Amino acid sequence: MQIINTQQNNIEEVINLIQSVRSKKEDVKSVVLPIMEQVRRDGDKALFSLTEKFDGVSLKSLRVTKEEIQEAMDNISPKLLKSLKQAKKNIEKFHTAILCKKEPAIKIQAGVKIWREFRPIEKVGLYVPGGKAAYPSTVLMLAIPAQVAGCREVIICTPPDRKGKCNPAVLVAASICGVKKIFKVGGAQSIAAMAYGTETIPKVYKIFGPGNQYVTTAKILAYGDVDIDMPAGPSEVLIIADKSANPAWVAADLLSQLEHGEDSQAVLLTTDQDFAKKVCQEIDIQTKKLSRKSIIAKSEQVSFIVIVKNLDEAIKISNEYAPEHLEIDIKNPNTVLPKIINAGSVFLGKYTSEPLGDYASGTNHTLPTSGYAKMFPPLSTDSFGKMMQVQKVSKEGLRKLKETVETIAENEGLDAHKNAISIRFK
Repeated sequence: MQIINTQQNNIEEVINLIQSVRSKKEDVKSVVLPIMEQVRRDGDKALFSLTEKFDGVSLKSLRVTKEEIQEAMDNISPKLLKSLKQAKKNIEKFHTAILCKKEPAIKIQAGVKIWREFRPIEKVGLYVPGGKAAYPSTVLMLAIPAQVAGCREVIICTPPDRKGKCNPAVLVAASICGVKKIFKVGGAQSIAAMAYGTETIPKVYKIFGPGNQYVTTAKILAYGDVDIDMPAGPSEVLIIADKSANPAWVAADLLSQLEHGEDSQAVLLTTDQDFAKKVCQEIDIQTKKLSRKSIIAKSEQVSFIVIVKNLDEAIKISNEYAPEHLEIDIKNPNTVLPKIINAGSVFLGKYTSEPLGDYASGTNHTLPTSGYAKMFPPLSTDSFGKMMQVQKVSKEGLRKLKETVETIAENEGLDAHKNAISIRFK
C-alpha cells in the first residue's frame, strides 16, 4: 500500500489521488446493449445461447430443480448450515425491527389527517454472483428483507458452473430463505431476463444484487423498465485509526476487503506514522498466509495509508470519499460518529470487524460503493417496498381548506380542480 501524508499533499490532493485510482467503469455499454436486446427479442433461446458462450455450458433447462436443491441440502456441511441459519436469524431480526408498516397519522388541522403505509413490491429479482467466488451470504442479505417486506414473488438468478450446476451453498441459502424459483443464468443476460421476462423467467418490478461491470451496466440500462437497488462497484473499506488500535487487527480488516478482487480498495487514515508502518508490516506478514494473495497484490496497488495531522482531517477525507465500509478504531469512536455524514455501513471500536457486517451481525452488506454513499442508503427492508400516502378529510376539514384550494386552482387555470371542491358545498 502507498503511504502518503497531508503535510506533503493538501487534503484535496490526497482525495483526488485516492479517487483517481478508484475503479473506473470500462466502456462496456457497447457489449451489454446487444445482449439486452437479444434477450428481449429471443427470450429463452438467447439465454441458452449466451450461457453457452459466456459460462461454457450447454443447458437443457434454466430452472434449478427440486432435486438439485435437495442434493445441495444433503451435501452441505452441518457447520455451514448452522452458520447460515444463525446469520439468517440475526439478519431477519434486524430487518423486521426496522420495517415501519404504518406511520402515525398527522393532524394537519381540524378534520384533516394524513399518514403513510408501507406496501411491498410484488415481484422482485435477486442477482447472486458466481464468478471468482459464490456468495450464499448475498442470498441472505437479499432474500431475507424481501421476505420480511412481504414480496409476493421472489426469484433468484445465479450463473452455473461448467457442469451446469449452481453453487450448493447458494442453493441452500435460498432454500432456508424460502425462495423456490432459482434460475441458472448470470451476467447481463440475467438482468435482461428479469427486466423484460422470457418464457421461463418472469418479469419483475425491481432488481437487486451486486455484480461486475457488465451486470451493473445492464441494471442501469434496464432502469425505467424496472427499478434497481443501486449502482454497485468493487468493494472498499476505509479505516480511521489511532495508536490505540491493534495494527495486526487493522491490517486483517484491510485485507478482508482487498481479497474481494483486483479492483477492491482499502484506505487507512491515521495520525501516527509508526502505527502506519506497523500496519504495513502486518499486511506483508498476513498476506503470505492467505489463499488470495495474488488478488491482494493487485488491489494493494490502488490502496493507500494516509498520515493525517488530526482527526478532523481524517473525517473530512472520509466524508468526501464516502466509503462503502467505514471502521472507526480510535480511543473514543463515539465522538467521531456524529461527524460522519457519508458512509454505507459504520463499524465502531476495535472489536467491530467489518466481516461481521458481511455475514452475521444483522445489518445488510449490500451497500453503495464508489462514492454513492453520498446519496444512496444501504439495502434494507424499505428497499423492497414503497410508502403509500393516505389522507382522510372531514366536511369540516374540507370547509377550512376550500378557499385555499379554489384560489390556487383558479390561479392555475384549472377550473375542474376548483369545481371538485366547490360542488360539495352547493
